[in-house]
Amino acid sequence: MNLPNKLTVTRVILIPFFVFFLLNDAMNPNFKWIALAIFIVASLTDLADGKIARKYNLVTDFGKFMDPLADKLLVCSAMIGLIELGRIEAWIVIVIIAREFIISGFRLIAADNGRVIAASYWGKFKTTFQMFMVILMIANLENIPYIPLITQVIKWIALILTIVSLVDYLIKNKDVMSGPF
Repeated sequence: MNLPNKLTVTRVILIPFFVFFLLNDAMNPNFKWIALAIFIVASLTDLADGKIARKYNLVTDFGKFMDPLADKLLVCSAMIGLIELGRIEAWIVIVIIAREFIISGFRLIAADNGRVIAASYWGKFKTTFQMFMVILMIANLENIPYIPLITQVIKWIALILTIVSLVDYLIKNKDVMSGPF
């Protein structure tokens, strides 16, 4: 297993620890900061694995499949936890997770046809904004001027990018669904 794939697997392994600290901040007020640190480290592995894979020609089918899946697991687990903490509306998370299921379904159909579909730039922008949104919501800096407004703006941009990236993905890969049913 190459380094980018190890980073992707590390991101997945960090998720249960992140969720534990996120959802148990009532036990210890420092837990939210530990959760935030874990989320940031996990998010940075996403940035690093892609750059390393492309720079050193270490792109693999495993990475093309697992990297976006690891991102989805990390961001979706964070958003579900943030619903529990009352920091994001459930309907927004449902829209975002629905998009992820649709894309995952497309990827499975493509894989059955021997095709691996890598993440698009719209998908990468979407993930970046979702990660910034989650970071701001975990930090919950509502007493600092403009941070709540910035958090709301980023939340709406993340939602819009979620929808745009879905439409872009469906248009670019419509041939995946053109087989006999």
